[in-house]
Amino acid sequence: MAEQRLILDKQDIDRTLNRISHEIWERNRGAENFVFIGIRRRGVTIAERLAKKLKEFEQVSIPVGALDINLYRDDLSEIASQPVLKETEIPFSVQDRKVILCDDVLYTGRTIRAALDCIVDLGRPQSIRLAVLIDRGERELPIQPNYIGKNISVSRGELVEVLLEEDDGIDKVIITQGV
Repeated sequence: MAEQRLILDKQDIDRTLNRISHEIWERNRGAENFVFIGIRRRGVTIAERLAKKLKEFEQVSIPVGALDINLYRDDLSEIASQPVLKETEIPFSVQDRKVILCDDVLYTGRTIRAALDCIVDLGRPQSIRLAVLIDRGERELPIQPNYIGKNISVSRGELVEVLLEEDDGIDKVIITQGV
């Protein structure tokens, strides 16, 4: 079994998402005209949790959508000849909305670039801001998050794994050695 280092546990993740939701509220002086869009898979869970937290402490309902970026990836041919597509579910217009794009780990920036292309194909938002649970650095593209849960520094041979209860049965962020 690969060596694992615990970065965040369940309480840390909850506290981190509380802080991000408060930052979103404070920096924008509310949540008028906002939508959350999560990148499948765990970005959707993070978007749903942020929306729930804003509902709890500010009594605002923010729509949440799910984005599958597979067909927008620039490395699609390297991943699989028949990529597994999941459904993009955005039950609202992004036109003139303030989009908070959510993902679990920001690394090279390529996933976010693909998500931006996909969102713009759906309409022209007023703005798009990025919220990530973990920023591991080492960008290949000039993409920076607006809301960061935790910055960590890991080598290229290490993997950052975000496990969330809704998707994995447990909440934790760990670092493991890559294959």
